[in-house]
Amino acid sequence: MFLISENLGVHRKGAVNLSFPDLRIDRNDNVLLLGPSGSGKTTLLSVLAGLLPPTTGTVRVGGDDFYALSAAARDHVRGRQFGFVFQTLHLLPSLTLSQNIMLAADMAGRAPEAGRLDHLLDTLGLVDKAHRKPDALSQGEQQRAAIARAVLLRPQIIIADEPTSALDDDNARVVMDLLQDQAGEAGAALLVATHDNRITERFDTVLTLENQMKEDAA
Repeated sequence: MFLISENLGVHRKGAVNLSFPDLRIDRNDNVLLLGPSGSGKTTLLSVLAGLLPPTTGTVRVGGDDFYALSAAARDHVRGRQFGFVFQTLHLLPSLTLSQNIMLAADMAGRAPEAGRLDHLLDTLGLVDKAHRKPDALSQGEQQRAAIARAVLLRPQIIIADEPTSALDDDNARVVMDLLQDQAGEAGAALLVATHDNRITERFDTVLTLENQMKEDAA
């Protein structure tokens, strides 16, 4: 197993304690975290990604206790083995599309394999957009750029937070096709958190989280 979490619990100030079911993910797995706002989906993603220490339980990445590592070591693992597609795409307006995609490699201190960027630009239909800045791109083109950035370094796991919830049926289908195709091409596991029931049938494993908070959004 690449990613294992057991007995996870998180105490959030001003909110109830959150507890989560055990999770095991290997490369090439497709796993869906499904739950309404308040179920703690984003909190769980933050814990699994090494960004929010749990109050109880453990997270293991490749057999190692993730939170036994220093913050710098967790950053190193995250940069090399995780890819992220955020609900807010976080494309920097001053950078071109290609530069935004390469940002993942720059921040990880790694060079992608030869031809990898060109391959992704071609596969995702972005070759003629490579030197444009985000404000000159459509929402769909920006989404594809974010997916390209997430898979550039062939991570072992891609984590996507609500990638389809704001999209109509056709665009939701396109985004999920891209995510799953690119995860498969990179040999990565795909972990998606959402309250969007339209995409449940795409996943082999669906983990449903119950509403644990009245006020905090997931």
